Amino acid sequence: MAEAIASLITDTESPLVQTGYVVIYAPQRNRKRFPEGCVSVQVSEVAARAAASPEQGYHAAVASGPSRSSEGFRLFYLVRWLD
Repeated sequence: MAEAIASLITDTESPLVQTGYVVIYAPQRNRKRFPEGCVSVQVSEVAARAAASPEQGYHAAVASGPSRSSEGFRLFYLVRWLD
């Protein structure tokens, strides 16, 4: 699924959109894309799970990005939640 999402996203600033482990600030988990300012990239799944704090709205996830949207924002696209 991550490859399908990455193939649909274009970004002229980076040669390839990466899929990786992140922590996303999302008090309500009803979105599929998140602005760069709400996302913290992590080095591993273990690091993402350790940095997460679901009770405060920080959730571990796998996401693709960042990618420039048509509105000019840099976005991450949710692949799946880890918690």
